[in-house]
Formats: sequence, structure tokens, C-alpha cells
Amino acid sequence: MVMQRYLLTYIGVVLTLNLHHLIRAIDVPRDLHQPPTITKQSVKNYIVDPRDNIFIECEAKGNPVPTFSWTRNGKFFNVAKDPRVSMRHWSGTLAVDFRSGGRPEDYEGEYQCFARNDFGTAISNKIFLQVSKSPLWPKENLDIQEVHEGAQLILACNPPPGLPPPAIFWMSSSMEPIHQDKRVSQGHNGDLYFSNVLQEDSQTDYSCNARFAFTHTIQQKNPYTLKVLTKHPPNETSFQNYTDIYSARGITERHPSFMYPIGTISSQMVLRGEDLLLECIASGVPTPGIMWHKKGGDLPAGRTKLENFDKALHIANVSEEDSGEYFCLASNKVGTSRHTISVRVKAAPFWLDEPENLILAPGEDGRLVCQANGNPKPSIQWLVNGEPIESSAPNPSREVTGDTIMFRDIQSGSSAVYQCNASNEHGYLLANAFVSVLDVIPRILAPRNQLIKVILNNRTLLNCPFFGSPIPTLRWFKNGQGSTLHGGNYKAHENGTLEIIRARKEDQGTYTCVATNLLGKAQNQVRLEIKDPTRIVDGPKDAVPKKGSTVYLVCRTRHDPTLRLTVSWLKDDVPLYLGTRIRKEDDGLTIYGVSEKDQGYYTCVASTELDKDTARAHLTILARPDRPRDLELTDLSERSVRLTWIPGDDNNSPITDYIVEFEEDRYEPGRWQNHSRYPGSVNSAVLRLAPYVNYQFRVIAVNEVGSSYPSLPSERYHTNGARPEYNPTGVKGAGTAKNNMVISWTPLSATQVYGPNLRYIVKWRRRDTRESWSNRTVKGDISQYTVTQTPIYTPYEIKVQAVNDYGMAPEADTVIGYSGEDYPKAAPTDVRLKVVNSTAVSLQWSKVYPETVQGQLKEYRAYYWRESSLLKNLWVSKKKQSMSFIGDRTRGIVSRLFPYSNYKLEMVVVNGRGDGPRSDTLEFTTPEGVPSGPRYFRIRQPNLETITLEWEHPEHPNGNLIGYTLRYQAFNGSKTGRTVVENFSPNQTRFLLQRTDPISRYRFNLRSRSQIGEGEPAIGESPLPLNEAYTKPPRDIATQGWFIGLMCAIALLVLILLIVCFIKRSRGGKYPVRENKDVPLDPDDQKVDNGSFDYSDEDNKPLQGSQTSLDGTIKQQESDDSLVDYGEGGEGQFNEDGSFIGQYTVKKDKEETEGNESSEATSPVNAIYSLA
Repeated sequence: MVMQRYLLTYIGVVLTLNLHHLIRAIDVPRDLHQPPTITKQSVKNYIVDPRDNIFIECEAKGNPVPTFSWTRNGKFFNVAKDPRVSMRHWSGTLAVDFRSGGRPEDYEGEYQCFARNDFGTAISNKIFLQVSKSPLWPKENLDIQEVHEGAQLILACNPPPGLPPPAIFWMSSSMEPIHQDKRVSQGHNGDLYFSNVLQEDSQTDYSCNARFAFTHTIQQKNPYTLKVLTKHPPNETSFQNYTDIYSARGITERHPSFMYPIGTISSQMVLRGEDLLLECIASGVPTPGIMWHKKGGDLPAGRTKLENFDKALHIANVSEEDSGEYFCLASNKVGTSRHTISVRVKAAPFWLDEPENLILAPGEDGRLVCQANGNPKPSIQWLVNGEPIESSAPNPSREVTGDTIMFRDIQSGSSAVYQCNASNEHGYLLANAFVSVLDVIPRILAPRNQLIKVILNNRTLLNCPFFGSPIPTLRWFKNGQGSTLHGGNYKAHENGTLEIIRARKEDQGTYTCVATNLLGKAQNQVRLEIKDPTRIVDGPKDAVPKKGSTVYLVCRTRHDPTLRLTVSWLKDDVPLYLGTRIRKEDDGLTIYGVSEKDQGYYTCVASTELDKDTARAHLTILARPDRPRDLELTDLSERSVRLTWIPGDDNNSPITDYIVEFEEDRYEPGRWQNHSRYPGSVNSAVLRLAPYVNYQFRVIAVNEVGSSYPSLPSERYHTNGARPEYNPTGVKGAGTAKNNMVISWTPLSATQVYGPNLRYIVKWRRRDTRESWSNRTVKGDISQYTVTQTPIYTPYEIKVQAVNDYGMAPEADTVIGYSGEDYPKAAPTDVRLKVVNSTAVSLQWSKVYPETVQGQLKEYRAYYWRESSLLKNLWVSKKKQSMSFIGDRTRGIVSRLFPYSNYKLEMVVVNGRGDGPRSDTLEFTTPEGVPSGPRYFRIRQPNLETITLEWEHPEHPNGNLIGYTLRYQAFNGSKTGRTVVENFSPNQTRFLLQRTDPISRYRFNLRSRSQIGEGEPAIGESPLPLNEAYTKPPRDIATQGWFIGLMCAIALLVLILLIVCFIKRSRGGKYPVRENKDVPLDPDDQKVDNGSFDYSDEDNKPLQGSQTSLDGTIKQQESDDSLVDYGEGGEGQFNEDGSFIGQYTVKKDKEETEGNESSEATSPVNAIYSLA
């Protein structure tokens, strides 16, 4: 993580001013009278495009607003007389419009602008206007350049003179750039220099091109054609280095000599501040190298650059100390040549002390200074209002002495603009400086009562610009008291700025600046507040996540609470786009499912209006490698080939392995198979090949993240055939019928075939008989052969051998197989049975003879079934069950029997074909056992005083049921009471418990009992008491709107039903509800005749065959004809959760009878069911 902190600039205080800006001339407020000042003008040497209009700029300020005039070539230029020339409004800028015709060349010349008002005249530089020119190349016929190989050659360019000079470059006539190097290069003058010519230089022509910047045109010179005379025909030999070429072609080696500059010494003049370019181009064989030196010292450090293959020395921004002798050395193996260049640095005038505007009050003294230097030393000339000062009106308060004008006791009306002209043979400088005589009381130019906020410990500037004449003195005070602030942590500047070197908490307060002169004073206040800096206390850390994972970059900040903080994120220094996948959190940034495009630098920027802090981290995404490419097969041989590939990008996770896969198109086209694996450090491998395979390869790169996509396939390579080296595997023999044997095997793979027309020779013979081998030959696409007419379950020796057109594979291994099995012929004998307990018996038997098995003995199997139960009228299933005893065993146990039951049992022998004959049937009886748990155990709590328990008989009594045992205990939270035990008769299935405590609950444990003991328990707990079931505070339901509406709807429905009921009663009083009943009614139910019946609440028993859960809900099992009794008697009520517990009555085993005497015949509820 990299952190950077910045300080921002804010309104009202300048924090980045340099000190030379602080000590600047004071500007005159615009509302006061002042002479003109030139603010903008065109450059001295002004070149314009002939296709455009001409604009010569001249702008000035002053009060009153200046007026403008121009001179051209030293004479007044009357703008109004030329219709193409106009002057911009409130400006002196000239505009020359050529849309209606005219030649730009007619306006070339020297222009000067004059800006005048009542207090003086300011003038611009002399602007030399020239129109850009791009003359055509003169027509010329160039002879063929004949030159001997190894000789030097210069192809002159001589471009037409342009304004500005054109850029030169060399190309062939087919517009191909000429290759330049140490031997062939272009000089600064545009010529093309050959240090030595070679035969290949004649393979193209050479054309000089000039590009003119203003017109954007390129002109081409007629091309040069070279004819190189050589002692050897071309392409006879070829060598890597020049020396070999020269010696091979018989080129004589030559000592270096200079083609430019000519001779051993030359000189060059350059102006101060310009760039110096020295050039040395030498010929020789071999091509010489160039080295540069300065006599008596080193080359200027930091400003020197070698160009054009070290043939040019470029020195930037030269000064007087760069004068001296420079020399270049041209060296090759033959010798060294030297050329000395004497450099003289001259200087156009440059300012030492440029005159500045002078503001004086009447009676004050002052001076203007104009000091310049140059080589040769410039002359100084003073002008006033654009006229030589010698010819101006006398001024007794003014005295001119060389480069200085002194003013003593200046008076009102002496305001003027003075010009200083410093010139020598290389140029001139012109400066305007006005003298303004004013009488002005002090004024503060800054906004009043500013609020300045700065960051703790930073350098702070409180700005208080002021003006007055005479120039006021300015002092600073803090909190309206104390002495002037200066020294220590404070520094007052001449322009009124107070610098606080290091802002501290105690520097906070109100600062007052007071400007005073003879005419009065002015003051202003600045409120300074010191703020805590913004800091990122926990920034993002560099991370290396895997592609597709989620990344969280933390950015926790601390800032001044009075400033508004903004946190933003950059990616690679560009604002980060946030969306559904990239989300900014309160303290960081979350990126979901990162991919390669998310890699880069992430910068957290915490900023306020005053400062900011940044923290940066790099995210490196690990992804699967890119696929390898450019697969190439080399070193081709009969059984191997070298595969080479170019690795793909590892995507920041080093490649650990390469997987080489192959595909063959004869047996399994399109299926790629693994061939070999190699470490990630290699990109070439020798692959072992099998005969007679048309191979194609591809490579997969693997890194920690995963596997790349496979490379594009290589070209195919077909190997020659050979006899097989392998035989089929997985050979086995087994019968599918009692008189056959199926011989099967796993065929050879595509890389094991080794040749065309693959076949398998299948051999077999009976074991231990030493008979001769039988054999059959089958095609290579077959994987089994069936031998028929075999004896039952006989061992055979088996072989399967591969063969193709090139020969046979080695002798195959012998495998033992067996012919088919038949059903066993004998049953187990002497079967003995012993009862172990109520659910298991043990068996013993005698083995059968092996020859009777007629196959492989797999198991002895006992078949048994439940014949009946010892309990009367209990139906039992007689479905046969079996128990297997694996292997050649003589004993076993049959378990999971039902107690108190009669069973029968038989035994058989089992082989691979199936069961043999059954043994004699044995009968046995299991003793009595413990019963299963009671069924449908239900616990209900109709009120706070009683708990009702109901259950049904166990599903499996497993003997004679003698009763039930109930154990229960009260509990309240973690407290429990004593356990109470109740015993019931076998016919009792209901118990009513009177509660002694309305708060406690109860746990119940109910078991069935037989003579053997207690069975499995049925357990449960009583429901929550009613006063605990509703914990919400009571509400007056009668006042609820929904309740009132519901009651109204019910009342209306009851009224309608009563009306319908009375109408029905008046028609006979019997309401048929069923026609054919599947279940008859019990005799103690109400009588039903003719399909009509009445309802009563006398029988509130649950449905027979129904199941009730512990919470009192009823699960219907057998009948859908039961009705809910809504009568007020009995036990019908609401349970603990507020739902109604209805009592159902099922009428069984009786014929339906009719009775219409019910007292509830007119009940609206019964009427509803009657109408159903």
C-alpha cells in the first residue's frame, strides 16, 4: 500500500505562491486613472499561413480605455483606407480578410502598435510579418550515380528555400523509407551520406522529400539511381558482420575521413539560450564509429544528447561557459581521424533589471532602471510615449543618466509611459513602464471578513492586497490586540501577505491587516480556522485473488468532523465505474467475481475541501493460463516425435504442468486421450508413439487456478505398423447355460492394435485332460466367443492371442474358466431347529455332496413363513421370507420373527444357476414376547381442572395382553414432582386425570404389558395451560371493525338458513343425506330410516381407526362419513391454541335405521348438514 497526501488550494488564500510572486509590483485598481499597458502582442518574427486570414495581435489596458494606431515599415498605417483591414472592438488587433480576394504577400512588412490615453502612450515590439512559402522543386535530370563498392557517397538534397525551412526525409520512389544506420544516414543539411557503398545499396532508388509545415505539403525530388561496381557478383557469399563482407568481396579497407565538415577544423556560432548541434560524418572501411569530447573539460552534464547514430552532438540551452573547442574522433580498425569545431557563444540582449511601473504621489522621488546584457553589450535607448526622450518636452523633475531615469519632487501631470530599448546585432528588447502620479488614500482590495480554513501544520498565506499613493505601510494584528505580527512563526511580505510558516491550533483566530499612508488608513479582517488533516488510517493492501472470487479492499479514514468527507476510488488513476459487481462500502470496496480486467492499481481517495489523502494497492488476478499455441512436430521417427509449443500467458499464476493429449482417427475419431504429463518449466517433449496410429496432439496448461483451454491441434503424424506387443486383458470363461461356456475379453485399445486387420485367436481345452487345444479366430471388433456342447461346470484352460497383418503377439497367458452350471440335485438333510427366543431360531444341517451341486456353491438358504398367531382372530401375513447363509456352512440363525406365532421352514442349496430341491418342512412356534407400544396416544386438556388421555391397543400384542402401566409426573420449568404409577386393565383405553395444580404441566409414559413384561413406551406432555397460551394483553374485540362486520355476516347467514330450514320442515322434516352407506351405524346411535338421520351429542368418542396426535388433533384413517357434533354438551370445546376440537362418531357393523324425533332437528347447524 502506498499513501500520498496533498494540500489543496482554497478561495481567499494562496498556498502555492513562490516568493518572487509575493514581492511583485502592486497593480493599480482599474477605477483609478492610469497610463496604458500592453497586455498582449504577436511575436516579433510572425510567419502566417497564406491560406488563412491574418491577425496581428495588440491588446492593452488603461484608464481611460486606450485607443490604438499602427505603423507599417515605420510609417503610419491608415486602417480605414484598406477595406480588407479592420481593427477589433476595444482592442488594437488587426484583422486582414482575404475572403474577397487579395494577396497575403502584399501585407508583409514590419508592424508596430501604439496604445494611447490621456496619461501616455505604450508601444508594442516591431512585428515582422512574413507569409509562409513552399516553392516547387526545380526541374532537374539526375545522372545515374556510378560508384565502386566500398567508396563513400553523398546524395545532395538541396531543397528549395521555404519559410520556415522544410523537414527533410529520404524515401524510395515506391514510398518506402530508406533504412538508416551507422553506415547510411541523413545529415542535418538534408544530404544522404554513405560511409561506404555496398552492392545491396543499388537495389532501390533514393528520393529526397521536403515537408512544409504551414501548407502541409510534401514535395519530392527526382530519385537518384545507384550503379555499384563490384569485383564479385551479388549473392556469392553472405556473412553476418561487415568485416567479413568487405574481405569476401575484395573491398580495400580505408582510413576514416570526414565527409562533413570537410577538413580537420571548423567553427560554429550559437546564441545564448538556443540549442547547439554539432555534426561529424565520416567515411571509411569498415564503417567508423564517432566519439565526442570537449577540450579542457567534460561535455555539459544533463544537457547533452547524442543523435543520428552518435554522429551529432546536441547541447540544449547553451550559455557562455559552453564556448570552447569540441572535437570528434572517427575510428575503425585501420585508424582514427579527428575534427575540431570551435564554438563561439554570442548573446542577444537579455534583461538584468527590467523597468517596472512606478506609482508616485506628488512631491515624491523615484527612478526607472533598465539594465540589460548581451554579446556584444547592447546599447540602451529611452523613449517617452513612443518618442525618443531627447525630442520630448523638457521635464525639470526628470533626469536621464544612461540606463536610469531619476524623478525628484514629481508633480501632478507628469504621468507618462517610458520605453527602454536594449539592442545589439543579434536582436533587441523593448519594455514599457509607466510613471503614474496619484494621490489616493489606502484601500484594501481583498473581500472583507474572509473565512480561511487551513490544515494543521501546513504553510499558510493570508492575503491582504492593498493600494494607496503614497504607497501605504501594512501591519498585521491578531485578535485585535498585540504588536505587529512579524518574526518567529510569522513572516510579513511587502505585498501585504502574511505567511504562517506552520499553522498550529493556537494560530486559530481573527487576523486584522491595517494599511496606512499620509492620507489615512484602511483595514480588513480574516478569520482563520485550523482543521485536522484527513488521513487514511487503514488503506487497501495488495491482493492476489483467484478469478471469480470476491475481493474486499479496505479504506478506513479519519478527518476533521466539521469538514465534509468524500471517499472515491480510482483504477489505474482513472475514476472507477461502480455497478452491481463493484460496490463501494462504508469502509472499503467490494468486487464480486473478479476477472482479468479487474487487475490493476486501486487508489482510495479521501478528500475534503482543504486536503486529501490517498492509499494505493495493486490487485493481481490469478486465472487459468491461456492456451498454448503454435504446436510443432520435429525429430520424426518410427516410435517417437518431438512436440514443441509456445506457452500462453500464465495469468499471474505459474504454470505447474502441461498435459499432452492425442486423438487418432481410425478407431475412436474425435476422442481425445491423455498421452503424458510434463512440468511447467518445459515447452518441448519427446513423445513415445505406438505403431499404426494416425496421431494428432494438443496441449493443456495447468496452474494453481485450473486448466487452460486445449491448444489448437497439431498436424497429424502417422506411424508405421508392426505386430502386436500386447494380448487382450480381462480374459474369463463362464457359462450362460448348462451346456456352454462364453469366453470374453477386453479388446486392445487403438494404440495397441499396431497394424491393419486385427484378429483374436481364441483357444480352449478341458483342464487336466491334456487334450489338444481347440481354437477359433474372430475379428478385432469382437470381444467374446461361445463354446457349445460342454459338460456341466467343467474347468477349462483358455487363451486369447492378438494377431494382425504384421504378425502375432507373444504367447498369451492361460486363464481358467468354467462351463455352465445346472440346478443343484440334492437338498440339505438332517435339518435341526432350536428356538432361541421369541424372535429367533437356530438351524443346523448336513452338507450336500459336491457332485450334487452341479456348479459353484454360493449359499444355503432357509425359506420360512408365518402360518398363524396364537392369538385368536388375529390375521397374519403368510408371505414367504428367506435367510441366506453364504458359503459351505452347516449352521445359522433366523431372526426377526414374530413372537407367539406358528412358523414353517424349508431349506435349499443355491448355486449360480438357482435353487435346488427343498428339504422337508419343519414347523415351530415362537414363545410369547413383550408387546409393542400403545397406538394413537392422545393427551387433551379440556379445561384447567382435568387432562384426558386416550389410546388404542398395540399393533403387535406379541402375546396375551394383561394391561397397561401409566407413569406420570408434574413439572414446572426445571422443577419436577414425584412419579405416579397407574395400572389399567387390558380393555381400558381412556384415563381422566384431575389436576391438583393449574399451573404445572405433566409428562406421561404409557406401556402395554404381557406375561413377559412391559413393551415399548408411548410418551407425551400435557399442553400449555389456557392462561399461558395467550400472552398478549386482552383487547376489546367487540370494538374491532372486522369483528362487527363478521358478526353481521354470520347473523345474516343464520337468518337465511333458519328460513330454509323451516321451509324444509314444512315439507316433511326428513332430509336425505346418503343413499348407499359403506359402513353401517352402531346400534347405540340415533335411528335412521330411509337415508335420513338426526344428530346428537351423546357419543363423543373419536373415530375408530383414526389417529389423534398429542396436541389433540385427529387424523382420519378409514371413514369419510363422520360429522362434527356442534352440540353444547359432552366434551366438545376449544383446545389450547383456540381451535375447535370436534367429536366424531363412526357408525359400524349395524344397518342404518331412521329416526326423526331429534330435539336438534331444527338446529341451524344440523340444517346445514341436512342440506348437504
